[in-house]
Amino acid sequence: MRAVPRHPFIPAYAQALLGAAEIEQIIDRDADPGTWWDAVYSDSVIVTQVADGARAITPGAGDPTSSSSSPSTIADLLGWLDPQPGQRVLEIGTGTGWTAALLSHLVGGRGEVTSIEIDRAVAEQAAKNLAAVGVQPHLIVGDGAAGCAARASYDRVHVTCGVRTVPYAWIEQTRPGGVIVLPYCPGLGNGHGLRLTVMPDGVAHGRFPGFAAYMMMRSQRPLDAMPDDGGGRDLTTRIDPGVVAYAPAGALLAMAALTGLQVTFREQGDRLFLWVMDQADPGVWTLVAHAPGLTEYEVYQLGERPLWDEITEAYFRWVEWGEPARDRFGMTVTRDGQRIWLDDPGGVI
Repeated sequence: MRAVPRHPFIPAYAQALLGAAEIEQIIDRDADPGTWWDAVYSDSVIVTQVADGARAITPGAGDPTSSSSSPSTIADLLGWLDPQPGQRVLEIGTGTGWTAALLSHLVGGRGEVTSIEIDRAVAEQAAKNLAAVGVQPHLIVGDGAAGCAARASYDRVHVTCGVRTVPYAWIEQTRPGGVIVLPYCPGLGNGHGLRLTVMPDGVAHGRFPGFAAYMMMRSQRPLDAMPDDGGGRDLTTRIDPGVVAYAPAGALLAMAALTGLQVTFREQGDRLFLWVMDQADPGVWTLVAHAPGLTEYEVYQLGERPLWDEITEAYFRWVEWGEPARDRFGMTVTRDGQRIWLDDPGGVI
């Protein structure tokens, strides 16, 4: 990162997400250069696009869709990837171009970096940023889920967007012994770094070495709309929704694997609102509300599927297993799909 500075890849006007709470702050190099430089060389995420480019970045704009990720998260993923001089690397999600430049530096002049970006405007700006610092990876505008078979095979695949389902094309295009690193974001919690190694039989195995949260791949974005036809049922639960909302990473992985459900929550004053959703059916969801001093909590269930029961049963199964941490879980990806396991690939959950 000393060899490939961040600032040439950050626009003059952007939005910084500062600190663990990700407090939004507009940074403007022309109007307030000191704040801009401080944000660029902090560990902040810098949002460079909102609403897929349909709106300009403004205070409180929300809906970030492209960014320069937190330097510490980038460092973690590059550490897990461990690219070596001379290797061929495929990057999914060019973004600002900074990680493509970092990868180019790491693999050196004999290596090759191919980077794919789905958003044409983002790709064009990344190309300008990279040209300005004299770095020339092979840039493609397209859907990263398909990879780039024409330039395969790759020693490393570096993914800079959240993924719920790992595309098998990435495994096909990686040579045996090659490594794929991605942010696994199944819809519960912020996300998990996943490091996969491709086997000679075309199967990939790997573990979750730590935290990683990125904006979702566009083709795998979660549901937004939750229609309510008024036909839901009012129930109660003795289980505090905070048990699910603030569950440890290992519990989140277990709940995702056992249920396939999506969980989001919002704090509003001293209240907590938690939604459990079936990603395959936007008409099936459950809302659980927490308020201080209660012994039972309100549950609103839309549809017949008891989503709250499913997600809490999965949580308590994780407790029965001894509350294993994230690093005890792993994933196997085959042509037929992906499976999460505990301790070894034979312990599919």
